[in-house]
Amino acid sequence: MKLKKIVEQLEYTVLSGSEEIDIQEIKDNAQMVKPGDVFVCIKGAICDGHEFAKIAIQNGAVAIVAECEMAIEEPITILQVSNTRHALARMSAAYFEFPAERLKMIGITGTKGKTSTAYFTKAMLEEAGHQVGLIGTVEIETGKRTLPAKNTTPESIEIHRYLREMVDAGCTFAVMEVSSQALKLFRTEGIEFAVGIFTNLGEDHIGPHEHEDLGEYLACKKKLFSQCKIGIGNIDDCHFQDMFQDASCKVESFGCDEHADWRASEIHSVKSGKGIGIGYRVSGNASIEIEVGIPGKYSVYNSLAAMATCWHFGVTKSEIYRACRNICIKGRNEMVPVSGEYMLMIDYAHNAMSLEHLLSTLREYRPSRLVCLFGCGGNRSKLRRYEMGEVSGRLADLTILTSDNPRDEEPQEIINDIKIGIAKTSGEYIEIVQREEAIRYVIKNAKPGDLIVLAGKGHEDYQEIKGKKYTMDEREIVRRILEEKND
Repeated sequence: MKLKKIVEQLEYTVLSGSEEIDIQEIKDNAQMVKPGDVFVCIKGAICDGHEFAKIAIQNGAVAIVAECEMAIEEPITILQVSNTRHALARMSAAYFEFPAERLKMIGITGTKGKTSTAYFTKAMLEEAGHQVGLIGTVEIETGKRTLPAKNTTPESIEIHRYLREMVDAGCTFAVMEVSSQALKLFRTEGIEFAVGIFTNLGEDHIGPHEHEDLGEYLACKKKLFSQCKIGIGNIDDCHFQDMFQDASCKVESFGCDEHADWRASEIHSVKSGKGIGIGYRVSGNASIEIEVGIPGKYSVYNSLAAMATCWHFGVTKSEIYRACRNICIKGRNEMVPVSGEYMLMIDYAHNAMSLEHLLSTLREYRPSRLVCLFGCGGNRSKLRRYEMGEVSGRLADLTILTSDNPRDEEPQEIINDIKIGIAKTSGEYIEIVQREEAIRYVIKNAKPGDLIVLAGKGHEDYQEIKGKKYTMDEREIVRRILEEKND
């Protein structure tokens, strides 16, 4: 493909060479460059891609796209642009022949609930017979392959690669989690979303290499609603008005507020042989009775957001009902079949806020005992350990302290930090350093009416120790322990 074709949406200056040359691929990592590639110099939080241009040339790059003049002696094409992240997104879209234009794009942003809302949306659309691709925190599904996600929203070159695969696989929809970092760094630049969803906003992702303050965090989130046709937001969130102020899209709302376009009321807990969930009545733009197979009020919001979205694409009431009833999201309030006498759940709750929300919700179902097994990640803030220990000690009847991803730290030292927090409560706890042994303990000592939560790992199927990832899927561990118990 001609370089000129790939950069036709950009404003640029030719510093040397010609844009009439052929290129093989676009790369933003100099080490990955192969002969015939164009290298785009990206300024990152830690290093600047401009410093690696010569390495890219040594590896065979035939063109460089940069933000400044380059002191390069080799005869090579150099294009100067004002923003290389913006350029990378536009070039990637052109290289893959603008796949987003051939899909109905649904983007979801917010502090919490993006992943669950994405899966609810996907489930409803698929219930209606549509083929749906997914780009999210847990995984990427293109219709051709499923692979684990490295971050919530990939770099723009990867986004368009995945969207191209979706188009080729026959997908008609793409559901994407859109992080504030992705919006800040132009990863979704040039993509027009049919619908953008706002779940909520909390004080998270604020600090070095992320966002300076809550104001900047909100401003980045707001960008989604300048590139979508319809914006659907949580009216119960205190930032709703700020989020949609000056939005260029049509705005709809969901929530429990009486002014919501999609209003949930008569919310009640649901308990069945399959597990626990929540039910509610929908009014406003439609009237529907809903049961969700995932507990907690946040499931009301997540399913309501998806419902409001899918209604625009002709998904029926019965299709919405079935999708909500049968939903199962890996690592998010995921019920694992164990026994008719007790229940076991796997959840990704890995900070104090999410753990408190989870355990408070589960207490509403009045289990005989609420048992919480968790650890904390190594090379992370000790404050999180103190806080999570205090939350579990206060809300769980029994806490099992174990390992999460210890990384470069000693697991016992992390547990000792958690104990500082749990000591502020009267909660009972035991320590079992090895996570598999801890899971074995809670299963073999489960009592009738128990609700056991394995918190922190969620969808992860590995444990990171001393720079290496070891296979560890809690579902497989539970299955193996149950088989041992039945022998």
